[in-house]
Amino acid sequence: MASVTQEQVLEQLKTVTGPDFNSNIVELGLVSDIFIADNKVFFSITVPAPRAQELEPLRAAAERVVKAMPGVNGAIVALTAEKKGGPTSDDAPPRPTPPARPAQRPAPAGAVPPPRVVAQSGAAAQGAPAQPAHAHGHGAPVKSGVPGVGAIIAVASGKGGVGKSTTAVNLALGLKANGHSVGILDADIYGPSMPRLLGLHGRPEVVSGRVLKPMEGYGLKVMSIGFLVDEETPMIWRGPMVMSALTQMLREVQWGDLDVLVVDMPPGTGDAQLTMAQQVPLAGAVIVSTPQDLALIDARKGLNMFKKVDVPLLGIVENMSYFIAPDTGARYDIFGHGGARKEAERLGVPFLGEVPLVMEIRETSDAGTPIVVSNPDGPQAQAYREIAAQVWDQLAATKGGRAAPAIVFD
Repeated sequence: MASVTQEQVLEQLKTVTGPDFNSNIVELGLVSDIFIADNKVFFSITVPAPRAQELEPLRAAAERVVKAMPGVNGAIVALTAEKKGGPTSDDAPPRPTPPARPAQRPAPAGAVPPPRVVAQSGAAAQGAPAQPAHAHGHGAPVKSGVPGVGAIIAVASGKGGVGKSTTAVNLALGLKANGHSVGILDADIYGPSMPRLLGLHGRPEVVSGRVLKPMEGYGLKVMSIGFLVDEETPMIWRGPMVMSALTQMLREVQWGDLDVLVVDMPPGTGDAQLTMAQQVPLAGAVIVSTPQDLALIDARKGLNMFKKVDVPLLGIVENMSYFIAPDTGARYDIFGHGGARKEAERLGVPFLGEVPLVMEIRETSDAGTPIVVSNPDGPQAQAYREIAAQVWDQLAATKGGRAAPAIVFD
């Protein structure tokens, strides 16, 4: 069977009437770029911000007609609403969004928040009431947590190549080894690593409606775009499509009862990272860096990003901290040593620990058997468990009196 095309999807979406019944959503310019991978269709629909909740049936109708197309295996559709300055009229037709327009850039401190993304929440799909956004003292939305999840923490880095995903998965397994119930969300849309790191294959099971059952590996509940799209498929997505996918993977997954959900963040501090930090219910963030100055410069950007959006900093991990030659036992500080510790002291942020550059960590990661489970009594596994214990202690210290946030995109 031939693969479905963007033109076929657009033609089908012309059967969906716009919010004011005067034309269809394609002719009104409400449909974003359409991305198709493995015969799954991803796009968003722009609607007036004040009417986003009431227009959920519009999103559902668009998803329904696309899913009904021959050759389509699934669809991820979100409502996107851009806040505009000044009064708006619910009766006025929404301003079309040009398909090729790049995603909105991060706003400077004090500026208007980025676009609001509203999608049918997993909480609603599981029978929990929808949580409206309402302002607290700073005008930011008060957010409720993901049902059943005690705390969500981000593992982030200012740049790629510092071992962030390896640290995230071993941190999650360290928390599990320390007696906590743990899940991990692979939010690195452009380079999902969890399927390979945990040796997981296949597709998540649909529990009911749009709700997915997470995959499981070594006692962790796991969700990743890598389960939905083949490993070699390039993810050429704009901001709204990224947030749509992340919303579904967080809110429309049957996580169950978890003490901690670890989020493996995309590297860097671009649109996706900033929006994720602003809008995902993060109880704290862990920054991963290597010791050299160049990596620390980028790590500072990640630290500052979380500070600006009021996410507590749980601490810094120095990865690839040193190398012990297996034949001689000699130690080499290939990337320098102690830079992350000094940076943590300078910024007044906890230093969580250092992890050496060890062949076994790389080999077990590539094999889908992370070091914490493949060699639980070894020194590297012990280092990750100690980091996990410190993260848990920092989380407990920062959580007091802090309302758990929710996915309400504002």
